[in-house]
Amino acid sequence: MIIFPAIDVKGGEVVRLAEGDMARATVYGADPAGQARAFAAAGATHLHMVDLDGAFAGASRNGEAIATAIAAFAGKVQVGGGIRTRDNVEAWLARGAWRVVMGTAALEDPALVRDCAHAHPGRIVVAADARDGLVAARGWADVSAVGIVELAKRFEDVGVAALLFTDVGRDGMLKGVNIAATVALAAATHLPVIASGGVAGLADIEALAGEPGIEGVITGRALYDGRLSLAEALAAA
Repeated sequence: MIIFPAIDVKGGEVVRLAEGDMARATVYGADPAGQARAFAAAGATHLHMVDLDGAFAGASRNGEAIATAIAAFAGKVQVGGGIRTRDNVEAWLARGAWRVVMGTAALEDPALVRDCAHAHPGRIVVAADARDGLVAARGWADVSAVGIVELAKRFEDVGVAALLFTDVGRDGMLKGVNIAATVALAAATHLPVIASGGVAGLADIEALAGEPGIEGVITGRALYDGRLSLAEALAAA
């Protein structure tokens, strides 16, 4: 199982939000590239990076900061946040992103996501960000009537690399991962699932390690606050 330390970028700074609320941002540093190097030095082989401003704007707003972090990190980086066109996807892959995460586009323009997945097999991740089991989009500001399993079924067998499931109500809140919902989603789809939202400590990593269909876990605030040791998380995974 892969551990993805998260670097969320807002206004060029490394931040964590509470429940996806841009007004509830905690700043953890002003150097995303430096944070990427620090995670690499601690043993990370993968990163999850999000352009938070881009998620709300629908286009890249922290591109240079994230591209610099990608270049500074020796491992693999998946990038999300406002990636809603084929040109956006191509641009991030050209800048060294290992995989590109598409959320709002997956809900609003599934044909685009399928086309990108066909063109770049194994490089597109579909984000299933959910509130109470329903997919949220546009920086989690809008909640749809589409369930997470329904969304997953739309992208099976088209070349999508994985499904990134975030329980928005737990994100940045240290409440613990929604283990039951994550495991149930993995059982309902052929796509590998990446768990996100609410990691509070090592127990969350241990609970998911070895579960069928779980590719990885994204963790942010627990690392930044010192509640989770990256070394211990990597060992447990």
